[in-house]
Amino acid sequence: MGFAGAMVVAMTVDALLGWPNALFARIGHPVTWLGRLINILDISFNRAIDPPGVRRIAGAAVALFVIGVSAGIGWAVQAALAFEWSRIVLLGILAWPLVALRSLYDHVAAVANPLQSGDIAAARAAVAHIVGRDPAALDEAGIARAAIESLAENASDGIVAPVFWGVLFGLPGIVGYKAINTLDSMIGHRTARHESFGWAAARIDDLANFVPARLTGFLFVVLATRPSNALSCMARDARRHRSINAGWPEAAMAGALGVRLSGPRTYRGDTANEPWLNEGARDPFAADIRQGLKLYVRAMVLLTGALAILAFA
Repeated sequence: MGFAGAMVVAMTVDALLGWPNALFARIGHPVTWLGRLINILDISFNRAIDPPGVRRIAGAAVALFVIGVSAGIGWAVQAALAFEWSRIVLLGILAWPLVALRSLYDHVAAVANPLQSGDIAAARAAVAHIVGRDPAALDEAGIARAAIESLAENASDGIVAPVFWGVLFGLPGIVGYKAINTLDSMIGHRTARHESFGWAAARIDDLANFVPARLTGFLFVVLATRPSNALSCMARDARRHRSINAGWPEAAMAGALGVRLSGPRTYRGDTANEPWLNEGARDPFAADIRQGLKLYVRAMVLLTGALAILAFA
């Protein structure tokens, strides 16, 4: 119950403040701290001269070390706090940087604003901050599609998943999850360098996001203006996605907005022929990003309210 209350505090503070630029300039951000550690370990232990089996073992050891140290620090800090109402507030403030609620909204809105005004160049520049595909190859529909997909997937990875693990285990849960997610984003790629070394990080991330991704999808379904469309699209298309998790919130969002998402995209000149989600629907445009943001806000309000009831009722 107390952990749920702490997550309510974290979400509320982040919704109001985000992570201020002045604070970032002064101390950085916990994710950047994790990133530095992971980068050092990647350089040190991911050696091209080692065979794939050795690199896979090394990568697993690195992943477990980073997760263990992160969760251990969270546990030590949590154990030092007094068991009073102030503990809930303090835990929430400590968890606040690990909930990217405001940041996700701002980054996606930064794509919608220039796209609605017809400034394709600015919209491409903005979307390049949240997706890895080649922005130069994106037209208006491609930009909108990328922004909505990022909104749906990161609603799960950036908010629902850390909050889910925070509710279960408190600060060790949310810090440990953030370590998992950062490991996956940095080394969990199918590239020549990380195919073996990042294998364990990617598999652990899949497990950690299994329940939150589906929960996020159902939040979008429940709050969609066309719940039956969102539910049927999620049930039909979620498993078509290349990711075992991302397809759930993305398919739910596609059905809720009545647009098609995913599909072919270009990364550094190479085309990935991904299947469509909600194939046969129209392409999205700038106004659909706005509708997606409204659905996202409703979902986050419902999640926060449900946790508040669990914690304080």
